[in-house]
Amino acid sequence: REMKILVPVKRVIDANIRVRVKSDNSGVETANVKMAMNPFCEIAVEEALRLKEAGAAEEVVVVSAGVEKCQETIRTGLAMGADRGVHINTEATLEPLVIAKMLKAIAEKEDAELVVLG
Repeated sequence: REMKILVPVKRVIDANIRVRVKSDNSGVETANVKMAMNPFCEIAVEEALRLKEAGAAEEVVVVSAGVEKCQETIRTGLAMGADRGVHINTEATLEPLVIAKMLKAIAEKEDAELVVLG
């Protein structure tokens, strides 16, 4: 049986954009700001694809959690060469422990043997 690789990808403010703080200092301004895949997640997708090309894996699955626009990040992963994408659609603010539990559940459900994080 061939290996399945799961690669979580995160939607962040584009690395080439200057980050602005909200006027009330409550966080970072994200309205009308260009978003992209986290550059480190891109590296993780590329490495998973290299493993697949080398014959070590059968399938690369990218996964992202968040608002509907996270699908753009998943599409980027698919365009890079990933076989499938999984989107966990939620408007909730995702805390690290919640994300870790979601990734554990997805890795089990997908029967992934390797998770590559960026």
